[in-house]
Parts: sequence; C-alpha cells; structure tokens
Amino acid sequence: MMLIFAIIVFAFVAAPLVGLMGGRSSPLVAALPFLLFAVFCALLPQIAAGEIVLEAHRWIPSLGIEAAFRLDGLSLTFALLISGIGSAVFLYASAYLRGENRLPRFYVALTLFMASMLGAVLADDLMLLAVFWELTSFTSFLLIGYSPEEAASRRSAQQGFLVTVGGGLAMLAGIILLGSVAGTFSITEILDRGELIAADPLAPTIIVLLATGAFAKSAQAPLHSWLANAMVAPTPVSAYLHSATMVKLGIYLLSRFDPVFSDHALWIALLTGFGAVTMLAGSVLAMRETDLKRVLAYSTIVSLGTLTMLIGIPGALAAVAVVAFLIVHALYKACLFLVAGIIDHETGTRDSSALGGLRHFMPLTAIAALLGGLSMAGLPPFIGFAAKELVYETGLAASAGWFLVAAALVANAAMVVVAGVVAIRCFAGDLSATATTPHDPGFAMLAGPLALAALGLLFGLTPWLIGDGLIVPAASAIAGQPLDYSLSLWHGFTPMLGLSMLTLALGVFAYLRWDGLRSSLANIRQIDLWGPDRFYDRVMDGLQRLALWQTGLIQPGSLRAYVARTLVIMSLAALVTLLLRRGLELPSFAGSLMPDLAIAALLVAASVAVARSRNFVTGIVAAGVVGFLVALLFLFQGAPDLAFTQFSVEALAIVIMLAIVGYMPFRERDSRAAVERRRDALISAFVGGTASLVLLAVLAQPFDARLSDWFRVASVPEAHGRNLVNVILVDFRALDTMGEITVLGLAAVAAAAVLAGLRRATGEKRK
Repeated sequence: MMLIFAIIVFAFVAAPLVGLMGGRSSPLVAALPFLLFAVFCALLPQIAAGEIVLEAHRWIPSLGIEAAFRLDGLSLTFALLISGIGSAVFLYASAYLRGENRLPRFYVALTLFMASMLGAVLADDLMLLAVFWELTSFTSFLLIGYSPEEAASRRSAQQGFLVTVGGGLAMLAGIILLGSVAGTFSITEILDRGELIAADPLAPTIIVLLATGAFAKSAQAPLHSWLANAMVAPTPVSAYLHSATMVKLGIYLLSRFDPVFSDHALWIALLTGFGAVTMLAGSVLAMRETDLKRVLAYSTIVSLGTLTMLIGIPGALAAVAVVAFLIVHALYKACLFLVAGIIDHETGTRDSSALGGLRHFMPLTAIAALLGGLSMAGLPPFIGFAAKELVYETGLAASAGWFLVAAALVANAAMVVVAGVVAIRCFAGDLSATATTPHDPGFAMLAGPLALAALGLLFGLTPWLIGDGLIVPAASAIAGQPLDYSLSLWHGFTPMLGLSMLTLALGVFAYLRWDGLRSSLANIRQIDLWGPDRFYDRVMDGLQRLALWQTGLIQPGSLRAYVARTLVIMSLAALVTLLLRRGLELPSFAGSLMPDLAIAALLVAASVAVARSRNFVTGIVAAGVVGFLVALLFLFQGAPDLAFTQFSVEALAIVIMLAIVGYMPFRERDSRAAVERRRDALISAFVGGTASLVLLAVLAQPFDARLSDWFRVASVPEAHGRNLVNVILVDFRALDTMGEITVLGLAAVAAAAVLAGLRRATGEKRK
C-alpha cells in the first residue's frame, strides 16, 4: 500500500515536469497512472481469492484516528477504474491541451485529484475518508474552473464546490455519529458491528446524513444540476471527474455501508426512491440537449440514479448488478466523452444537430464511437447487454418491482437514444459543413477511446475474465458475504430478454423522432424556470441580498457601534450561560484586607471618571489610573512580577496614546449627545458587571490544584527550570508566547510606521 502512495507522491511532483518535456506536452505523463494501474492489476489474484489487505499507521492516536487503508474487491474495482481510465485521460490530455499555458497547473490538479480519489476508496478510517472526500471537491473545483476568466467556468466551479462540500459536511456529521455509535472510526470494525449499528436509535439520522453526502457527490435529483454545468471544463476533466470517477464516489460510499444498513427500511426507501426519480429526471433532461457533452452528462445522471437504486435493493443479485453496471458505465461513458472531445477538437463544434458524415474523415474515431455506443445501448455481444439484463433481473426480484422496472425501462431507452445521437448521428449520413476539415487525431487521443471500447466488447465475449476476478469479489464486499455467481452474456429466453428487446424498440423509435421530441422537451420552459439549476441561482441571489441587509444592519460605519455590539453579545452569552447552568455564585469575602477594599473603591471611582471624561486626554489619564490600581491589587495579592509588568505596560501605553493624541485631532471635546453617553455608560457597566460575576463565580468554586501541582512536579525534570511562571511561558506554552510576541512585534512595527508617516506629513506641512 505504501508503494502505491509513493508512486502517487512521485507522480504529483513529476507530472508537471514530464508533461512539459521538450517545451511541449509529453505522452509520458500517462506512464505513472499506468504504473499504478499495473500495480493494482497485480493484486487481482490475491483479492479474487477472498483476501482483504489492511494497513494502518498512527495519525491522531489521542482521538483514536489512524491512517488506515483497506483493499478488498470493492476498493480494488474503484482503484482500477481510477488509475486505468486515468491513464487514458492523462495520455489524451497530453495532446488535447498541448500548448496550453496552464498545463503544469492542470497536471498538478489532475494528479492530486487522482490521489484523493484513490485515498478515499482505499481509506479504512472514517476521518481519513472525509479528508480525501473533501480533497476531491477541492481539486474538482480547480479543474472545473480551468478557465477562470470565463464567467460560466467560475459559476460552474463554484456551484459544484458548494453542492459537494455542503453534502460533505452532512456526511461528516453522519461519520461522527456513526463513529460514536460504533465506538470506532475503523470501517472494518464498523462492518463487523453492522447489526448493532442498524438497530441503534441514531441509525435513521446517520442514514439521512450519509445519503445526503452521497447524493450531492453523485448528482442525485434534486442535487444534479452541477454535473451538467461542469461540462464547461476541458473534455479530459469531463471524462475523468464527471463520468468515471468523482461522481462515483457517492456510489462508493453507499456501497461500502450497504452491508450495515441494507435491511433498514429508511435506507431502502431513500436509495430506491431517489435513484428512480434521478433516472427519470436525467432521461428527460438528456433528451432536451444537442451539446454532446451535456447529453452525455445527463445520461451519466441517469446511470448514477440506476446505481443508487440498485444499491437500495437488498440481495446478492443487486450487489452483482451494481458492480457490473458500474464497470460498464465507466468504460463506455469515458470512451464517448473522449470521442465527443475529439469531435469538438477536429470540427470546432459539439452541436449534434449540426454534425453528420464524420465517418468519411474520421473512421477510427467512428469505430470507437460505434463500439462505445453499442455497449451503452446494451446490445450483445457487449458487456453492456449483460449489465442491462442484471438491472432488469434485480428490479423484477425486488418489492415494488413494477415501478423500478418501469423507471429502468425509460432510462435504458433514453440511453439507446443518447448512444444513437453520439455514435450514429454524428458519423452517419452526409458530411455537414464544419469550420475546419476533420480528421482522425493522433495516437495519444485515439488510444484511450479505442481501448475502452474494445474492452467493452472483450468483456462481453469473455465475461469470465472480469466476472470471477473482479465483479464477484466487489459484489461480495457490497453484500457483506462471499458470493458465488457466474457472469454470462446469454441467459436464454427470459423476461429480461423481452425487456431488453422492448428497450431497444422504444429507444430506436424515440431516436428516429429525436428532432421533434427534443424540440418539444426543450420548449417546456417550466424546467428552466423552476428547475434545480434556477433554484440554485435564486438561493445565491437571496444569500447576497441577505448579506447586504445584514451588513447594513450590523456595520453602520461606526467603530464605537462595532465594539459595543460585540461586547454586549459576548456579555449576554456569558450571563445567559451562568444563569442556565446555575453557576451564579458569590465567594465569601471574609478575611478581605482593607487595602483590597480601598483599591476596589478607587477602581470604581476611576472607572466612573473614564466614563465621565469629556476629552481623550482626560480619558487616557483616567484609564491609566485604572491600570495602576490593578497593578497595586496584584502587588497586595502577592504577585509582584505581574504588578511590575502591569506598571510597565500602563506607563508605556499612556505615553504612546498621549503621543498619538498630540498628532491627531483628538483634543476636541466629546461630541456625543447626553443620551449616547448614558447608553455607552450602561453598556460599559453591563459588560464590566458580567465579567465581574464570571470571575466571582470562578472564585466561588473549590480550587483545583491538579494543574499547578503538575507544573510544580514537571518544571524541573521536563523544562529544567524552577520559576513556574517562566517555565509555563517559555516551555509549556511556548507556541502561545511566540504568537503573543509576534502580535506585539507586528503592532510595534505598525505603530512605528504610523508615527513615521505622521512625522513626515508634519514636516511637509511645515515646509
């Protein structure tokens, strides 16, 4: 496992350099992701034998958090997709983005994204999973916002970031609750305690929070609009983040915890319900678009809904269907996204209604598109056919199966239409006029689509290659028990075959009438006016208006008002806490010395003098008296070091403030009205009185000497000092002291700069 992360670290450093070898983008940038893919492939026999690889390192032992990793069938499946498709994407990007000035930054962000995805699917600690989860959102933000000078790029990056991070915060809350209920953050131990966790009263809350995070990341309705908008990113980003990897992270989370909650009614209802709705919403939205990438993006939403629905269906067959469909979707969708990028790169457009006849000039691209499209449509002998039949078989076996099968039928028919639009419409017929003469690109851009398309055909013809070694171990991890299943392409004449034929018929019928159907759906303005994307804009506009109103309310431009409101709120919070917790106690004043009482009386008088002072000079002098009286109180209480420090600080503060007043027009009389002065006096009295009550409540508590005893015992052997105050400041609180010194130093520098500027300004006026 450490070898894997060593390769990732090396890739993070080397990718920008390798990508620009010789002053241009180099295909060698794909070597390191491919090396990772080879390492994971070497682990296939070990995982296929039922072994689980675990590795843990100390991270935050005080909180019971470890840098722990787990490699089983499920995590290995995702790791192979991430590194394998990543290799194709890196190679593709080396040619697609050649000559771009931002290429080094792009490779750094893409490598960090790959590392974050691998970390998330390999993590065996909930907190580690949360860290990598948020890193994927951050790197996705950087990659979607590849062109920050464009408004659409900035909006899409912000929308994707806010939606996925908001879901991530909900997931983090669920993780914390799950860890507290299970008594551990280890995923392995949580899976072992599944029945106890599912029976806990907090289980419904945990399910809702985890599902919210997964739905946001995997674009489930109504949180799906960010995915289509993310298509403003370059095609390599679209192919990698938003069809094959990042959007599957929510699917991974649901699959990972399905053994824990698979029998919980709320889990089943949430996943099947939202999954089916997402399938139908994505199907409608996909049929409205002509932009190839947006069509594919909405079809991705359909597939993500299918996966979520399948996870929500209990049973071993559903687990097999999840893994099979997961792999199939990644293969054909990455292939078709890369093909869409080639079309855009060669013709200058992605508008499917303006394209046709490209097979004459781009035969190899047409072959890749056709193979990927046939797998997407679920036709034999492609692996997509086997996955589609598994979806129908799972739906028929589920309770309320008629609704799930109907949703799957509509969704799969829409997939046939999308496959036809991308793989047939753009390449068949007569050649449409394009800005440039199209042609097949070079090896770097064609290798990935052709390889992915060929794998879809190879796995369909030889399903045992992927079934026994990958699909069954991953499905066993989802089911929480070893499974015995043999994946095959042909199951005979079954109801699933009938549904597949009906799907094809509906899809072909809709494809032949696609122009009219697309136009009718595009004219439904309510989708644009009241859909989730428009709702997001309204929420953001509302937040801006709220911020403007709030800013105008609490920031009127008066420093006195800011200080007053801050102090009043802090004092109210402290006072309410004292009253609610019944901590309002007064200590005994028996044995108090007369000097202490006299100093207290003088402090009150000096404070009143500060409040009644009519100019700044008088106020500074009166405040200085308060400080000196506090120093006297320290002296009488047996703290001479604090007393002398207070004397020094007060003397220096008075001198500096009087010097500042000498340079600024602060010698005028206080311009506040009598009402304002009384209000400020009341606020001061309230703040001071609350602080006094808090201090008196502290003094009323029995003195706990454990901390002081520990310092007294540890000062000599650990800090080699006998002066407890010095030892605490210099050794035990060294970072605090350094921070305080830094702040004071910066304040001194700022004060010196201000005084120097005033001195210069005064000198210029005299000249």
